[in-house]
Amino acid sequence: MGGGVKKWVVVVVAAVAVMVNLWSGVGAQPQVPCYFIFGDSLVDNGNNNGIASLARANYLPYGIDFPAGPTGRFSNGKTTVDVIAELLGFDDYIPPYANARGRQILGGVNYASAAAGIRDETGQQLGARISFSGQINNYKNTVAQMVDILGDEDSAANYLSQCVYTLGMGSNDYLNNYFMPQTYSTSRQYTPEQYADVLIQQYSQGIQVLYNYGARKVALIGVGQIGCSPNSLAQNSPDGSTCVESYNFANRIFNNRLKSLVDDLNNNLPQAKFTYIDAYGIFQDIISNPSNFGKYFRYTYV
Repeated sequence: MGGGVKKWVVVVVAAVAVMVNLWSGVGAQPQVPCYFIFGDSLVDNGNNNGIASLARANYLPYGIDFPAGPTGRFSNGKTTVDVIAELLGFDDYIPPYANARGRQILGGVNYASAAAGIRDETGQQLGARISFSGQINNYKNTVAQMVDILGDEDSAANYLSQCVYTLGMGSNDYLNNYFMPQTYSTSRQYTPEQYADVLIQQYSQGIQVLYNYGARKVALIGVGQIGCSPNSLAQNSPDGSTCVESYNFANRIFNNRLKSLVDDLNNNLPQAKFTYIDAYGIFQDIISNPSNFGKYFRYTYV
């Protein structure tokens, strides 16, 4: 991962560190016992490898710069959550749910799935994927295993309350749902404002379930500028280089609703800390000030 990407990952880690009142460096002992990850292709590290999906990355050139080669990461090397795990002091990367076994789960699990969204139908044109509700069900299975390992529900609840959770969902609900009118009806059913409300309502319900199953330190990552993604530029930009404003406008609506949700969660869920991470603003800084992120820095959005 280039220095520019690592620089903005450090911004994310700093936000998580403030949330849990910790800071750790590479090689230090982890300051939290476990790290749980929910998301899509930006952080999937192998959960789609064994399912019937077009959204898979377990072949070259993916992983060309990763020591283990292609693993299912949609990247040439590490993903952001790999770097976060390193900077938080973990000795190894957080394993995908598909491979996590036994006491390994005590260090955390990655449930992310490429093409997944908050809505269950999102990404269905790409085949199988694990939606947010499916990822929650997998987490519930993990919690049940942790209760068995730790001995009782109270011990598991106390353990989980010390862990970090990052959630980054919503991009595919636009790229692989709302802005695909030939396949999905949501853009005809809802205005951008209504659609954001529907997504946030469903997201909130899922987050409540995670809270009921022990999540207490949660970072919610906003949707980035998908109107500037290579796919959006190729298919919908008038000149191939100008970002698609209608896409980014919809994303800003969603992110504003997400910020309000974070405030509501902090006000209504006791003994929990929720933090909003402004991915949209981070990428705007990269686009506006690329020289700040290294001479050879380029960004992509999968």
